[in-house]
Amino acid sequence: MSNLRDAAMSSKAWPFEEARKLLKRAEKGAADKGYILFETGYGPSGLPHIGTFGEVLRTTMIRRAFEAISDIPTRLICFSDDMDGMRKVPGNVPNQEMLREHLQRPLTSVPDPFEEYESFGHHNNAMLRRFLDTFGFEYEFYSATEFYRSGRFDDTLKLATERYDDLMAVMLKSLREERQQTYSIFLPIHPETGRVLYVPMKQVDAVNHTITFDDEDGREWTLPVTGGKVKLQWKPDFGARWAALGVDFEMYGKDHSTNTPIYDRICEILGGRKPEHFTYELFLDESGEKISKSKGNGLTIDEWLTYAATESLSYFMYQKPKTAKRLWWDVIPKAVDEYHQQLRAFPGQELKAQIDNPVWHIHGGTPPESRMVVPFAMLLNLASVAGATDKDGLWGFIKRYAPEASPETHPDLDQAAAFAVRYFHDFVAPQRQFREPVATERAAMEDLVARLKVWDGGLDAEELQSLVFAVGKDHGFEPLRDWFKALYEVLLGASQGPRFGGFIALYGVDETVRLIEDALARG
Repeated sequence: MSNLRDAAMSSKAWPFEEARKLLKRAEKGAADKGYILFETGYGPSGLPHIGTFGEVLRTTMIRRAFEAISDIPTRLICFSDDMDGMRKVPGNVPNQEMLREHLQRPLTSVPDPFEEYESFGHHNNAMLRRFLDTFGFEYEFYSATEFYRSGRFDDTLKLATERYDDLMAVMLKSLREERQQTYSIFLPIHPETGRVLYVPMKQVDAVNHTITFDDEDGREWTLPVTGGKVKLQWKPDFGARWAALGVDFEMYGKDHSTNTPIYDRICEILGGRKPEHFTYELFLDESGEKISKSKGNGLTIDEWLTYAATESLSYFMYQKPKTAKRLWWDVIPKAVDEYHQQLRAFPGQELKAQIDNPVWHIHGGTPPESRMVVPFAMLLNLASVAGATDKDGLWGFIKRYAPEASPETHPDLDQAAAFAVRYFHDFVAPQRQFREPVATERAAMEDLVARLKVWDGGLDAEELQSLVFAVGKDHGFEPLRDWFKALYEVLLGASQGPRFGGFIALYGVDETVRLIEDALARG
């Protein structure tokens, strides 16, 4: 363990860099409460999405890194802002008319349109917990409604009345003049309609801890800020929650970054210590635009997991979190193969390299063995030329290439074969564009056929790669990648492909000869 800690203290892996900041924080008294507290937030107006997964996953990676360098206990809270008012009716749920009658009411006071749970908020919270449990995250679930109504937040809310002017001064600086006139950090829950009200305060009583305001009809009300009768606006709520819970770490997207000084100052005014932050870059769609839940222009969790295992998504999330990344279909095969490359490398690495390896962080220090003896990209090309409609159509080729492999002994390969066939038919096949070879390419391909027909070197991928390489060189291709590009475009209908020697070894020498002859005959 001491060797691991020594290595971790100098690791350049970003989870360890964040963990070391938390260790310094703990040494300055943050752990006096007996643990280090990590938090992630969730807005339950809709179903959990790929950003929710990324946030909890990355926070968990930092938590595990911290546990590797410290014996201080840790906790992770997933906090649902389910007391927020429902501002609009989601378009993808039933009972739209019924929901419209409950606009602006807290989500936990809105009836469940699916008629399965106590409220719409409870329904979405259940979806969140199911979502997190599916991926095996360790967390404690917190509901804002329960937090407010149970009295857990009361001391902080009372303090907010006592320090109201200071809190308002922070907030008013960030608002346009027009909004300043009606803004308050407090949002009353109307005693009759149950709606969340955005109204100015007539009085904030710091002694009795009450607020006085007029509702939309001009009637005056005085309510205690405690017991769930009042909630905080979302920016003050962010910082107040940090203070109330003693949060030590929270990450959020770059779109929140300009609010960080506000959150921090609110926390400090309310007697807390601002947590460590980690701001991650947002995901981009195919054309480089920010992914939006409302636009639906990015991949969902379910879409990714239709074509690849969870670990490949975890690998994608681990990579450069402070860099904006395209989250589109074409990143899936690359993520799968790079993940397995890292898995294969792990056992032979020194400890320092192991803890810098993404798979250490994906699997909490104990990654499994990779049984992917055939890369995902190769399986895609095999699906293409073999015309496979299911994974069984690939296994005949796989067993000839790797006789020791079977679906039972290589479950990750078996799963990947099924994913590859699905991915090929949905994304690769519709995009294929075969072309005829030009004269120099045709001559080289005819030469390759002739050499393969007399080949007696078995299915050694490196030897076959050398053969293909030699043909390209003998026919004057410069650079040589133009030769391989021609093979891909003529034979596979794509401008990129696998190491061709490995492809021949997997598909078979005789089969590759027929593939080339058929392509030349088409021309």
